[in-house]
Amino acid sequence: MAASIKDVAKEAGVSIATVSRVLNDVDVVNEETKEKVLAAIKKLGYRPNIVARSLKTQKTKTVGIIIPDISNQFYPEIVRGAEDVANIYDYNIMLCNTDLDIEKETEYLKVLKEKMVDGVLYMSTSLGNDTIKLINELQLPTVLVETTDKDRSFPSVIINNEQGAYDAVKYLIGKGNKRIAYIGPKDDVMNATSLRYKGYKRALAENNMGIDKNLVCFSGMKARDGYEAINIILNNNSIDSVFCASDEIAMGAINSLRDKKFIVPRDVDVLGFDNIYGAEIFYPKLTTIAQPMYDMGSVGMRMLIKMINKEPLEKEHYVLDYQLIERDSCKK
Repeated sequence: MAASIKDVAKEAGVSIATVSRVLNDVDVVNEETKEKVLAAIKKLGYRPNIVARSLKTQKTKTVGIIIPDISNQFYPEIVRGAEDVANIYDYNIMLCNTDLDIEKETEYLKVLKEKMVDGVLYMSTSLGNDTIKLINELQLPTVLVETTDKDRSFPSVIINNEQGAYDAVKYLIGKGNKRIAYIGPKDDVMNATSLRYKGYKRALAENNMGIDKNLVCFSGMKARDGYEAINIILNNNSIDSVFCASDEIAMGAINSLRDKKFIVPRDVDVLGFDNIYGAEIFYPKLTTIAQPMYDMGSVGMRMLIKMINKEPLEKEHYVLDYQLIERDSCKK
């Protein structure tokens, strides 16, 4: 039979109220008594009744993490950073994968509220007004990771996506490239990746290079999108380089170029974005803009736990550093 709080109190020689105070981290218990209680808990293998505890404290020590695509190598690393911090503070995680479906996003928000999570770490490919309204209505403490809302009303952890893309395209220009294609989302979508197209346009404009619409292919973020986009772009067009809004897109683009007998980077430079695990083991190894994925998750979770415990945030919005990683998919 599982040990009860009464068994713990008896083993430690204290009252049930004292055990409860230790479990709820109330400071009035002296250190010696606290150690006795913790030793008894460990000896008996006691696990508190989360439901009963949450009814009393109005906290479940559980947070929700909403991600758009669990198959994308970018998100698991963020979740790993978030989970490591959550474990430090004894929080459990409920992971929700939306499959890039806005309806699933909103449904998961409602489910997490019903499950009485203490807060949500939220990643979305499209943070529209209806979603923002729902988060506010549900009164869920929420931190955005890798994206921000238009009015910056939610705390967030991001990189400067536009500047990262600008630096990437400027790097390609510095290699002598003049016909630089773009594959990725449009800039009229409310998410982080769409800002990369703005950086692409700005870099070309500042270097007196006009945008050739025939070299721009708006797409999703998967490898197959990159593969299909190259087929479209190379239809009666020539290119010397491609800036891709994600590493997955870049991998698909390289495979398509390879099937067309182009050699990367001898014939075409290809530059990705994110620095997912596969970027370093793909052939050729991807030159890319590296996002600090683990740090984005860990910083976001620390912010969320502070919000849950009504502690002041040192900053509402964190913009972390990125890095251009030079590998083998661009000419040296």
